[in-house]
Amino acid sequence: MKAAPQAPVRGRAVRAEQVIVFRIGGQLLAISSAAVQEIRGADSLTGAAMDVTQTELRKVRHALNHRGKRPIYVVHGGTLFGLPASQATLVFLLRRGRAALLVDSIERMAAITRLQAIPQAFCHEERAWYRGLTVLEEGIVPVLNPEGLLNSEEIVLLDATIAAEIGGRPAETETRPTA
Repeated sequence: MKAAPQAPVRGRAVRAEQVIVFRIGGQLLAISSAAVQEIRGADSLTGAAMDVTQTELRKVRHALNHRGKRPIYVVHGGTLFGLPASQATLVFLLRRGRAALLVDSIERMAAITRLQAIPQAFCHEERAWYRGLTVLEEGIVPVLNPEGLLNSEEIVLLDATIAAEIGGRPAETETRPTA
């Protein structure tokens, strides 16, 4: 007896996500290109950023008054990830949230189709930093969660620091040059 012909099985279309592959302190990382609003040279911070003098959050050294909105806090990637000191040359201004990320260099753009969960060995604050891991030609690469660079308590602390530094006015209304 012959088996009835089977209808072809339709495979699911594989959804690719575009990521920016970059380096911080020699470490290769990736971030969704949709999460990055703008990429600037780190030298653009000169004269445009206010130094942040608080000592509790060593990962944040500068705040940008971005288009008259609330300050954007520049997270130093090497300090955040505990990587060796390096020369950061670029700033990723992120689309959502109040953080920007200081990075060393961009390697390339890539399309990823798989994102593996973070291993359970990541059991502290670093769980918020990553969306997952992906495999690229260079090996296994962590994919950043842009909203995990600064948590709400850190933003409150930074806002209070900036407000105190500008004379108690709310940080959202700061308009003076931040040289």
